[in-house]
Amino acid sequence: MTTTEKMRFWSPEVRELEPYVPGEQPKIQNLLKLNTNENPYPPSPKVVAAVQAILENNADILRLYPDPDASALKQAIAQQQGVLVDHIFIGNGSDEVLAHIFKAFFIQDLPILTPDISYSFYPVYSQFFAIQSKKIALNADFEIDVQDYAIANGGVIIANPNAPTSIALSLDKIEQLLQLNADRVVVIDEAYVDFGAESAVSLVNRYENLVVCQTTSKSRSLAGLRVGYAIAQPHLIAALEAVKNSFNSYPIDRLAIAAAVASFEDQAYFIEHCQKVIDCREDLVADLTALGFEVLPSKANFIFAKHSTQNAAELAQLLREQGIIVRYFNKPRIDQYLRITVGTSEQNQRLVETLKQL
Repeated sequence: MTTTEKMRFWSPEVRELEPYVPGEQPKIQNLLKLNTNENPYPPSPKVVAAVQAILENNADILRLYPDPDASALKQAIAQQQGVLVDHIFIGNGSDEVLAHIFKAFFIQDLPILTPDISYSFYPVYSQFFAIQSKKIALNADFEIDVQDYAIANGGVIIANPNAPTSIALSLDKIEQLLQLNADRVVVIDEAYVDFGAESAVSLVNRYENLVVCQTTSKSRSLAGLRVGYAIAQPHLIAALEAVKNSFNSYPIDRLAIAAAVASFEDQAYFIEHCQKVIDCREDLVADLTALGFEVLPSKANFIFAKHSTQNAAELAQLLREQGIIVRYFNKPRIDQYLRITVGTSEQNQRLVETLKQL
């Protein structure tokens, strides 16, 4: 029986899906993995202590369901972000939060608007939920022009800083975007905001159509625990809670809640290590520029760069042969760029020295 014949058991919509392709997670000895934008530094020691305390002192509690509202985590996030608890929604990683956002707000008569070069999960969710979407082209400098979003739509979602370009919009531009779309939900996906961009959380109390989505995966080094959250006014949070409780009412486990709470309570560690990544990024940009790379202005924990003479696909393959993996996108306009995660100083130096040899 052929694969096509076996697919007769699938729902018709699933047969047509083009799933998101996650970054490669290879198991290779001495691998330098600069392809998935993970933080090169470990989480706060207080995170480890919080998880160990449960496992060593109260492991029996793991037989019980976790708090479905993750109340302690909402309180910790609210305190750190300077908002009220009822402005917080928690999900199993920001990808799940985004899925609930698409379901809660974007099933409309008009298409949603997204940049043509952006996070590749957006078109996947559009297809998954049968949502119309319209891609708005970035300008020649790979920047978002908010005036291009002043057209009829069913909602707007942008990543800020954008991925994979790493370029950030200023807060006043985000405010213009909100004003241009006052009757539609505008989602600002801030997965990388802590590495030098301005967060739109400060605008939440003033704009009833704003949803800000963030994650603990990047700046808090908790990608392995899957904790994401949204910040918005309570009437929007209520919609997300309705979707969540119709899909998975216990999305965050006890260990993840305890770890994330500890991370938000250790702001000094968070600030110190975000700055370390920023400093390493600027050093890496300088080194790559000296090697003939053009690097877009980054406010993320990765850079987007192309070489003046070398083919990007070939360069990615040559690096792989040397045990270094970077992300290559075989897509129009960006097929000569490499997305390179910022590593530690030592990791970045290994990349630079390898490129010199190549």
